[in-house]
Amino acid sequence: VQLVESGGGLVQPGGSLRLSCATSGFTFSRYHMSWYRQAPGKERELVAAIASVGGDTNYADSVKGRFTISRDNAKNTVDLQMNSLKPEDTAVYYCIALQRGYPRYWGQGTQVTVSS
Repeated sequence: VQLVESGGGLVQPGGSLRLSCATSGFTFSRYHMSWYRQAPGKERELVAAIASVGGDTNYADSVKGRFTISRDNAKNTVDLQMNSLKPEDTAVYYCIALQRGYPRYWGQGTQVTVSS
């Protein structure tokens, strides 16, 4: 099983980034997918999740209206479009496959730093 995140980096406040997660080794279309993040000294938190089929999504209150999660079941990928970034969005972002609502598979993470 592999989940490989990409797209992180340094961006100024108000800027945008698009994170991508390429997956393999499991039946992607059967799993709800999610993005979590963990900032230094803080617990990991759910940022956004998307259902295996149907496109239902949910977001943390802190990112609603700014972030959009999407998936492509044909390509086994899940993306996170992040707009209007704030310094408090700085964290390591993880792509995680959920099973019964709990993390089952996850990637190595990608660093997002929002700073001027």
